[in-house]
Amino acid sequence: MPMYTPTKCLLAKCLLAAGMVLAATAAQAQNLLPEIPGPEYGKLLATGGLSNLEGAGGGGLASWATITGYGTRDGFGGDLHYTYVNLPRYTLHTEGAAFGLGDRVELSYAHQYFDTGATGQLFGLGKGYAFQQDIYAAKVRLFGNVVYDQDSLLPQVSAGVMFKSNSNGPVIKALGAQNNQGVDYYLAFTKLFLDQSLIVNATVRATKANELGILGFGGPKGKGYTAQFEGSVGYLLTRNIAFGGEYRTMPSNLAFSKSSDWKDVFATYFINKNASITLAYANLGTVATFKNQQGVYVSAKVGF
Repeated sequence: MPMYTPTKCLLAKCLLAAGMVLAATAAQAQNLLPEIPGPEYGKLLATGGLSNLEGAGGGGLASWATITGYGTRDGFGGDLHYTYVNLPRYTLHTEGAAFGLGDRVELSYAHQYFDTGATGQLFGLGKGYAFQQDIYAAKVRLFGNVVYDQDSLLPQVSAGVMFKSNSNGPVIKALGAQNNQGVDYYLAFTKLFLDQSLIVNATVRATKANELGILGFGGPKGKGYTAQFEGSVGYLLTRNIAFGGEYRTMPSNLAFSKSSDWKDVFATYFINKNASITLAYANLGTVATFKNQQGVYVSAKVGF
């Protein structure tokens, strides 16, 4: 599989071209996918956010303080989502669902399927060996509102918890991980600047997870919780199209491989409040000894 090493200039041109294509097809897509009648959709378009790799509402890599769906205080909403990340040595598939109630509580589930492809043979696992993980999560908005608090610098603040269970217990232990199950805790701060069409997020996460938990939890280099950072910035080019970037730090607990921080740049098209699609270029650095694991990230979300 080829290595992905585009320059920043080429990457910018690709994103701009993607935005132009999305803008050119917006009218047709709106007609093809009309908004579905259903529960009260009080939030502004795009404030429902995306679905991240762990199933929670937010960006692609980061969990935000926003609650999934477009229901306000007296409403509700939910979504189904699928994400595919294509790397030189691995592929990651994530599918799941999330539900938001009263713009206050979010419950989500995600299943991750990490395919090692031919690389599995190098570790003695066999070609196409896959690590699989289930993630059950909950998030509660503590205070603040991304839309209505425009006259204040106060962000929306939410607290979340994720229970992660990896089904590859014996292999996880053989790789040096302390456990195949773990719990993450996070506090997210999200601020929307409507006049500037800008959304900013910062999240602090307490975790033991190795590569989100795909390679287990803890290890010889660290058995306890560490604080990790997740940051996102998004800009609404039009009402339906957003560009942005994310950065997420990772603990490095395993002896056989050093973990890298993850980053991406993305373009999202919000077709309407029921559907969105995201195209991104993700750089995950070193994953299970292999460097330069960077490639295309595609995510689709449909909701009610």
